Amino acid sequence: MFFISPHKVFLIIPFLFYSIISYSQDKPAVKASVDKTQLVIGEQIHFTLEAHFPSHEPIRFFSIDTIPHFEILQRPKIDTSDNGEVIELKQIFTLTSFDSGHWVIPSFELTADKPLSTDTIPVDVGFSPFDPKQDYHDIKDVIDVKAREKKKNDLYWMIAGSVVLLALIIYFLVRKKKPVKVVTAEIDPYKEAMLQLENLKKEKPDSKLFYTRLVDIFRLYISRRKGIASQQKTTDDLVSPLRALQLPAETFNQLTQALLMSDFVKFAKYEPLETDKTTSFGIIKSCVEIIEKTSSNTAAGGQPV
Repeated sequence: MFFISPHKVFLIIPFLFYSIISYSQDKPAVKASVDKTQLVIGEQIHFTLEAHFPSHEPIRFFSIDTIPHFEILQRPKIDTSDNGEVIELKQIFTLTSFDSGHWVIPSFELTADKPLSTDTIPVDVGFSPFDPKQDYHDIKDVIDVKAREKKKNDLYWMIAGSVVLLALIIYFLVRKKKPVKVVTAEIDPYKEAMLQLENLKKEKPDSKLFYTRLVDIFRLYISRRKGIASQQKTTDDLVSPLRALQLPAETFNQLTQALLMSDFVKFAKYEPLETDKTTSFGIIKSCVEIIEKTSSNTAAGGQPV
């Protein structure tokens, strides 16, 4: 029978451990967790989403609008770290629930050639425990509150205010107003967006400025064409109204990833490849063209595409 001496076993273990760690770092992974699985109605919990990608893999992250039976109280920015071999993305949501029962936070999926899904998480929501031995407290009667006595000089302030108000009214009625000519120049949102995209393509600024201008062009276009107040919204908050545009599912997913890529570059200091920039540019331009075509068909009385 073949035996391995103890000192050889101790030499082999570190190599096996290193191989396991190296293999795990070569494959993307996702994870979901909560800090507690039992809570009282209205109590807050923290829901964490994590994604790990090797440095050679394209990065992407979850886009969450709602979670059944839970309300999202806080949606912070995505935290990104890069140690040279693995890029880690993390987002911690603050949730609460006002529905008692046994609920399950569903699995969330990252779309790709090989989709990645998180595990489901069961959470119990209940009422605060009641102690029958506790003393009973009856409802208290309404307490009368004495009205604050008015000061004698209140009348003088009221008279002075009325005089000032009357003087202002007379002034604005007597004053002659000069007619103001308002000149409004009609700007076609689609032509403006196409022109700005063409200029951006020619100028080729650095990655951060490129993504900032690229996303600003898209935000300004949908604001003027569709009336979506996109300038004041974060990327997560913008995803929900964008669903109303009824873009094809694949196009919508690509648009979401392009917007998230912009956040990674601007806030997480991620340096994209030239192929990433080219892909993001093409997605934004394609979405503008699809939205414009849909708007034109709707205005002409046709069916949206």
